[in-house]
Amino acid sequence: MLVDSPPEQRAETAPAPPKRRAIRAIGLLASVLLLVLVAVASIAIGAKELSLEQVWHGLFHDSGNYGDVVVSERLSRTVLGLLAGAALGLSGAVLQALTRNPLADPGLLGINAGASAAVVTAITFFGVGSLSGYVWFAFLGAAAVGALVWFLGGSRGATPVRLALAGTAISAALFGYLQAVMIMDNAALGAMRFWTVGSLSSATDKTIVQVLPFFVAGSVLALSLARPLNAMEMGDDTAKALGAHLNRTRALAMLAATVLCGAATAACGPIVFVGLMVPHVVRSFTGPDLRWILPYATILSPVLLLGADVLGRIVARPAELQVGIVTAVIGGPVFISYNFV
Repeated sequence: MLVDSPPEQRAETAPAPPKRRAIRAIGLLASVLLLVLVAVASIAIGAKELSLEQVWHGLFHDSGNYGDVVVSERLSRTVLGLLAGAALGLSGAVLQALTRNPLADPGLLGINAGASAAVVTAITFFGVGSLSGYVWFAFLGAAAVGALVWFLGGSRGATPVRLALAGTAISAALFGYLQAVMIMDNAALGAMRFWTVGSLSSATDKTIVQVLPFFVAGSVLALSLARPLNAMEMGDDTAKALGAHLNRTRALAMLAATVLCGAATAACGPIVFVGLMVPHVVRSFTGPDLRWILPYATILSPVLLLGADVLGRIVARPAELQVGIVTAVIGGPVFISYNFV
Protein backbone atom coordinates (compact mmCIF):
# COMPACT_ATOMS: atom_id res chain seq x y z
CA MET A 1 0.00 0.00 0.00
CA LEU A 2 1.32 3.43 -0.87
CA VAL A 3 1.59 5.99 1.87
CA ASP A 4 -0.38 9.10 1.04
CA SER A 5 1.94 12.09 0.79
CA PRO A 6 1.13 15.54 2.15
CA PRO A 7 -0.82 17.87 -0.18
CA GLU A 8 2.17 20.11 -0.84
CA GLN A 9 4.29 17.11 -1.88
CA ARG A 10 1.56 15.78 -4.13
CA ALA A 11 1.33 19.21 -5.73
CA GLU A 12 5.07 19.24 -6.43
CA THR A 13 5.11 15.83 -8.08
CA ALA A 14 1.78 16.07 -9.91
CA PRO A 15 2.03 16.21 -13.71
CA ALA A 16 2.45 19.77 -14.93
CA PRO A 17 -0.44 21.26 -16.95
CA PRO A 18 0.00 21.02 -20.73
CA LYS A 19 0.55 24.80 -20.99
CA ARG A 20 3.35 24.71 -18.42
CA ARG A 21 4.99 21.72 -20.12
CA ALA A 22 4.84 23.58 -23.44
CA ILE A 23 6.47 26.65 -21.88
CA ARG A 24 9.23 24.48 -20.39
CA ALA A 25 9.82 22.79 -23.75
CA ILE A 26 9.99 26.14 -25.57
CA GLY A 27 12.39 27.41 -22.92
CA LEU A 28 14.58 24.36 -23.42
CA LEU A 29 14.65 24.97 -27.16
CA ALA A 30 15.55 28.63 -26.58
CA SER A 31 18.35 27.49 -24.25
CA VAL A 32 19.75 25.26 -27.02
CA LEU A 33 19.72 28.19 -29.46
CA LEU A 34 21.47 30.37 -26.88
CA LEU A 35 24.10 27.67 -26.40
CA VAL A 36 24.71 27.55 -30.16
CA LEU A 37 25.18 31.33 -30.27
CA VAL A 38 27.62 31.30 -27.35
CA ALA A 39 29.57 28.42 -28.89
CA VAL A 40 29.87 30.35 -32.17
CA ALA A 41 31.05 33.41 -30.23
CA SER A 42 33.62 31.23 -28.43
CA ILE A 43 35.10 30.21 -31.78
CA ALA A 44 34.89 33.65 -33.42
CA ILE A 45 35.99 35.92 -30.54
CA GLY A 46 39.29 35.78 -28.71
CA ALA A 47 42.32 37.63 -27.45
CA LYS A 48 43.66 37.49 -31.01
CA GLU A 49 41.32 39.28 -33.44
CA LEU A 50 40.34 37.33 -36.55
CA SER A 51 37.94 38.23 -39.35
CA LEU A 52 34.87 36.10 -40.00
CA GLU A 53 36.50 35.00 -43.26
CA GLN A 54 39.53 33.73 -41.35
CA VAL A 55 37.30 31.91 -38.84
CA TRP A 56 35.33 30.26 -41.64
CA HIS A 57 38.52 29.23 -43.44
CA GLY A 58 39.98 27.77 -40.25
CA LEU A 59 36.86 25.69 -39.61
CA PHE A 60 36.58 24.11 -43.04
CA HIS A 61 39.93 24.60 -44.83
CA ASP A 62 42.71 24.11 -42.30
CA SER A 63 45.92 24.91 -44.19
CA GLY A 64 48.13 25.31 -41.12
CA ASN A 65 48.52 29.09 -41.31
CA TYR A 66 48.33 31.31 -38.21
CA GLY A 67 44.60 32.02 -38.40
CA ASP A 68 43.72 28.36 -38.98
CA VAL A 69 45.81 27.28 -35.97
CA VAL A 70 44.08 29.84 -33.74
CA VAL A 71 40.64 28.70 -34.90
CA SER A 72 41.56 25.07 -34.31
CA GLU A 73 42.67 25.90 -30.77
CA ARG A 74 39.45 27.81 -30.12
CA LEU A 75 37.40 24.92 -31.47
CA SER A 76 39.05 22.48 -29.04
CA ARG A 77 38.56 25.00 -26.26
CA THR A 78 34.88 25.37 -27.11
CA VAL A 79 34.25 21.63 -27.23
CA LEU A 80 35.94 21.17 -23.86
CA GLY A 81 33.90 24.07 -22.46
CA LEU A 82 30.68 22.45 -23.69
CA LEU A 83 31.58 19.12 -22.09
CA ALA A 84 32.94 20.53 -18.82
CA GLY A 85 30.08 22.98 -18.41
CA ALA A 86 27.47 20.28 -18.92
CA ALA A 87 29.32 17.98 -16.51
CA LEU A 88 29.55 20.63 -13.78
CA GLY A 89 25.90 21.60 -14.14
CA LEU A 90 24.69 18.01 -14.08
CA SER A 91 26.88 17.04 -11.14
CA GLY A 92 25.75 20.10 -9.19
CA ALA A 93 22.07 19.35 -9.81
CA VAL A 94 22.51 15.70 -8.81
CA LEU A 95 24.39 16.62 -5.63
CA GLN A 96 21.77 19.19 -4.66
CA ALA A 97 19.10 16.52 -5.02
CA LEU A 98 21.21 13.89 -3.27
CA THR A 99 21.97 16.07 -0.24
CA ARG A 100 18.61 17.91 -0.34
CA ASN A 101 20.67 21.07 -0.14
CA PRO A 102 20.08 23.77 -2.79
CA LEU A 103 23.53 25.21 -2.03
CA ALA A 104 25.42 21.97 -2.64
CA ASP A 105 28.12 21.85 -5.29
CA PRO A 106 30.93 19.44 -6.25
CA GLY A 107 33.19 20.97 -3.62
CA LEU A 108 30.79 19.98 -0.83
CA LEU A 109 31.64 16.28 -1.10
CA GLY A 110 35.38 16.83 -1.47
CA ILE A 111 35.57 15.86 -5.14
CA ASN A 112 37.47 19.00 -6.19
CA ALA A 113 39.82 18.62 -3.23
CA GLY A 114 40.54 15.00 -4.17
CA ALA A 115 41.41 15.95 -7.74
CA SER A 116 43.65 18.82 -6.58
CA ALA A 117 45.45 16.63 -4.04
CA ALA A 118 46.09 13.98 -6.70
CA VAL A 119 47.53 16.56 -9.11
CA VAL A 120 49.92 18.05 -6.57
CA THR A 121 51.00 14.51 -5.62
CA ALA A 122 51.66 13.66 -9.27
CA ILE A 123 53.76 16.80 -9.74
CA THR A 124 55.76 16.50 -6.53
CA PHE A 125 56.34 12.77 -6.14
CA PHE A 126 55.98 11.34 -9.66
CA GLY A 127 57.40 14.16 -11.78
CA VAL A 128 54.33 14.51 -13.98
CA GLY A 129 54.61 17.74 -15.94
CA SER A 130 51.94 17.64 -18.65
CA LEU A 131 48.21 18.17 -18.68
CA SER A 132 47.66 14.75 -20.26
CA GLY A 133 49.33 13.26 -17.18
CA TYR A 134 47.38 15.44 -14.74
CA VAL A 135 44.07 14.25 -16.19
CA TRP A 136 44.37 10.68 -14.99
CA PHE A 137 45.71 11.58 -11.57
CA ALA A 138 43.00 14.18 -11.05
CA PHE A 139 40.28 11.79 -12.09
CA LEU A 140 41.58 9.01 -9.86
CA GLY A 141 41.82 11.45 -6.94
CA ALA A 142 38.23 12.58 -7.43
CA ALA A 143 37.03 8.98 -7.68
CA ALA A 144 38.96 7.91 -4.57
CA VAL A 145 37.53 10.75 -2.49
CA GLY A 146 34.02 10.07 -3.81
CA ALA A 147 34.32 6.44 -2.71
CA LEU A 148 35.76 7.47 0.68
CA VAL A 149 32.95 9.96 1.28
CA TRP A 150 30.41 7.26 0.47
CA PHE A 151 32.11 4.84 2.88
CA LEU A 152 32.43 7.35 5.72
CA GLY A 153 28.95 8.72 5.05
CA GLY A 154 27.42 5.46 6.10
CA SER A 155 27.48 3.39 2.91
CA ARG A 156 24.27 1.37 3.29
CA GLY A 157 22.87 3.83 5.79
CA ALA A 158 24.08 6.96 3.99
CA THR A 159 22.09 10.13 4.60
CA PRO A 160 22.42 13.61 3.09
CA VAL A 161 23.80 15.01 6.35
CA ARG A 162 26.40 12.25 6.76
CA LEU A 163 27.59 12.62 3.18
CA ALA A 164 27.95 16.40 3.53
CA LEU A 165 29.82 16.09 6.83
CA ALA A 166 32.17 13.44 5.46
CA GLY A 167 32.89 15.54 2.38
CA THR A 168 33.58 18.67 4.45
CA ALA A 169 35.95 16.81 6.78
CA ILE A 170 37.90 15.22 3.92
CA SER A 171 38.12 18.55 2.07
CA ALA A 172 39.61 20.22 5.14
CA ALA A 173 42.21 17.47 5.56
CA LEU A 174 43.19 17.53 1.89
CA PHE A 175 43.45 21.33 1.91
CA GLY A 176 46.03 21.07 4.69
CA TYR A 177 47.95 18.46 2.70
CA LEU A 178 47.90 20.68 -0.40
CA GLN A 179 49.27 23.67 1.45
CA ALA A 180 52.02 21.64 3.11
CA VAL A 181 53.23 20.09 -0.14
CA MET A 182 53.14 23.34 -2.13
CA ILE A 183 55.06 25.23 0.56
CA MET A 184 57.84 22.63 0.44
CA ASP A 185 57.97 22.27 -3.37
CA ASN A 186 58.30 25.36 -5.57
CA ALA A 187 57.67 23.37 -8.75
CA ALA A 188 54.37 22.08 -7.39
CA LEU A 189 53.44 25.58 -6.26
CA GLY A 190 54.07 27.01 -9.72
CA ALA A 191 52.10 24.33 -11.54
CA MET A 192 49.22 24.30 -9.07
CA ARG A 193 48.95 28.11 -9.12
CA PHE A 194 47.80 27.84 -12.75
CA TRP A 195 45.81 24.61 -12.51
CA THR A 196 43.74 25.53 -9.44
CA VAL A 197 42.47 28.73 -11.08
CA GLY A 198 40.45 26.73 -13.61
CA SER A 199 41.06 27.24 -17.32
CA LEU A 200 40.06 26.08 -20.80
CA SER A 201 43.17 27.49 -22.44
CA SER A 202 45.07 24.19 -22.37
CA ALA A 203 42.37 22.28 -24.23
CA THR A 204 43.65 19.83 -26.84
CA ASP A 205 42.08 17.09 -28.91
CA LYS A 206 44.01 14.55 -26.83
CA THR A 207 42.56 15.86 -23.57
CA ILE A 208 39.03 15.80 -24.99
CA VAL A 209 39.43 12.21 -26.19
CA GLN A 210 40.76 11.17 -22.76
CA VAL A 211 37.81 12.54 -20.79
CA LEU A 212 34.99 12.14 -23.34
CA PRO A 213 34.01 8.57 -22.29
CA PHE A 214 33.64 9.73 -18.68
CA PHE A 215 31.49 12.70 -19.69
CA VAL A 216 29.19 10.48 -21.75
CA ALA A 217 28.87 7.71 -19.14
CA GLY A 218 28.33 10.16 -16.28
CA SER A 219 25.74 12.18 -18.22
CA VAL A 220 23.70 9.11 -19.19
CA LEU A 221 23.74 7.84 -15.62
CA ALA A 222 22.81 11.23 -14.12
CA LEU A 223 19.92 11.79 -16.51
CA SER A 224 18.56 8.30 -15.83
CA LEU A 225 18.31 9.08 -12.09
CA ALA A 226 15.79 11.92 -12.44
CA ARG A 227 12.74 9.89 -11.35
CA PRO A 228 14.22 8.10 -8.30
CA LEU A 229 15.85 11.34 -7.13
CA ASN A 230 12.49 13.08 -7.47
CA ALA A 231 11.01 10.47 -5.15
CA MET A 232 13.84 10.82 -2.64
CA GLU A 233 13.38 14.58 -2.39
CA MET A 234 9.98 13.93 -0.79
CA GLY A 235 11.61 12.07 2.10
CA ASP A 236 12.92 8.56 2.66
CA ASP A 237 9.63 7.08 3.86
CA THR A 238 7.66 8.41 0.92
CA ALA A 239 10.38 7.36 -1.52
CA LYS A 240 10.33 3.80 -0.14
CA ALA A 241 6.56 3.72 -0.41
CA LEU A 242 6.86 4.77 -4.06
CA GLY A 243 9.28 1.90 -4.72
CA ALA A 244 12.57 3.83 -4.81
CA HIS A 245 15.73 1.96 -3.80
CA LEU A 246 17.36 4.56 -1.55
CA ASN A 247 20.87 3.18 -1.14
CA ARG A 248 21.18 2.13 -4.76
CA THR A 249 19.99 5.54 -5.96
CA ARG A 250 22.36 7.36 -3.60
CA ALA A 251 25.29 5.19 -4.67
CA LEU A 252 24.57 5.74 -8.36
CA ALA A 253 24.08 9.48 -7.81
CA MET A 254 27.43 9.66 -6.02
CA LEU A 255 29.03 7.71 -8.85
CA ALA A 256 27.53 9.98 -11.53
CA ALA A 257 28.55 13.17 -9.72
CA THR A 258 32.06 11.86 -9.10
CA VAL A 259 32.60 10.78 -12.70
CA LEU A 260 31.25 14.06 -14.12
CA CYS A 261 32.97 16.42 -11.72
CA GLY A 262 36.16 14.37 -11.69
CA ALA A 263 36.42 14.48 -15.48
CA ALA A 264 35.68 18.23 -15.65
CA THR A 265 38.12 19.05 -12.85
CA ALA A 266 40.80 16.82 -14.36
CA ALA A 267 40.57 18.56 -17.73
CA CYS A 268 40.07 22.17 -16.61
CA GLY A 269 40.96 22.45 -12.93
CA PRO A 270 38.41 23.28 -10.22
CA ILE A 271 35.96 25.84 -11.64
CA VAL A 272 33.66 27.36 -9.03
CA PHE A 273 30.03 28.51 -9.08
CA VAL A 274 28.93 26.78 -12.29
CA GLY A 275 27.74 23.60 -10.54
CA LEU A 276 26.24 25.66 -7.71
CA MET A 277 24.59 28.60 -9.42
CA VAL A 278 23.07 27.19 -12.61
CA PRO A 279 21.02 24.31 -11.06
CA HIS A 280 19.94 26.66 -8.25
CA VAL A 281 18.70 29.30 -10.71
CA VAL A 282 17.13 26.73 -13.03
CA ARG A 283 15.06 25.32 -10.17
CA SER A 284 13.40 28.72 -9.71
CA PHE A 285 11.63 28.53 -13.08
CA THR A 286 11.32 24.78 -13.69
CA GLY A 287 10.14 23.82 -10.21
CA PRO A 288 11.57 20.87 -8.29
CA ASP A 289 11.12 18.28 -11.06
CA LEU A 290 14.55 16.88 -11.94
CA ARG A 291 13.25 15.65 -15.27
CA TRP A 292 13.43 19.33 -16.29
CA ILE A 293 16.20 20.58 -13.99
CA LEU A 294 18.80 18.13 -15.33
CA PRO A 295 18.31 18.91 -19.06
CA TYR A 296 18.19 22.66 -18.41
CA ALA A 297 21.35 22.50 -16.26
CA THR A 298 23.08 20.43 -18.96
CA ILE A 299 22.43 23.16 -21.55
CA LEU A 300 22.71 26.39 -19.53
CA SER A 301 25.87 25.50 -17.60
CA PRO A 302 28.01 25.48 -20.79
CA VAL A 303 26.37 28.81 -21.70
CA LEU A 304 27.72 30.30 -18.46
CA LEU A 305 31.14 28.66 -18.77
CA LEU A 306 31.73 29.56 -22.42
CA GLY A 307 30.29 33.04 -21.92
CA ALA A 308 32.69 33.63 -19.03
CA ASP A 309 35.57 32.31 -21.13
CA VAL A 310 34.75 34.71 -24.00
CA LEU A 311 34.45 37.60 -21.55
CA GLY A 312 37.85 36.74 -20.06
CA ARG A 313 39.43 36.92 -23.50
CA ILE A 314 37.87 40.31 -24.27
CA VAL A 315 38.46 42.29 -21.08
CA ALA A 316 42.18 41.51 -20.81
CA ARG A 317 43.28 41.75 -24.46
CA PRO A 318 45.89 40.97 -25.68
CA ALA A 319 46.20 38.64 -22.68
CA GLU A 320 43.23 36.87 -21.07
CA LEU A 321 41.64 36.10 -17.72
CA GLN A 322 41.23 32.43 -16.84
CA VAL A 323 37.63 31.27 -16.89
CA GLY A 324 37.74 30.19 -13.24
CA ILE A 325 38.47 33.79 -12.23
CA VAL A 326 35.63 35.15 -14.37
CA THR A 327 33.04 32.68 -13.06
CA ALA A 328 34.03 33.57 -9.50
CA VAL A 329 33.81 37.32 -10.18
CA ILE A 330 30.43 36.93 -11.91
CA GLY A 331 29.02 34.17 -9.74
CA GLY A 332 29.55 35.71 -6.32
CA PRO A 333 27.62 38.96 -6.83
CA VAL A 334 24.96 37.33 -9.01
CA PHE A 335 24.32 34.57 -6.50
CA ILE A 336 24.14 37.02 -3.59
CA SER A 337 21.80 39.39 -5.41
CA TYR A 338 19.63 36.52 -6.64
CA ASN A 339 19.13 35.12 -3.16
CA PHE A 340 19.31 38.11 -0.83
CA VAL A 341 18.33 41.25 -2.74
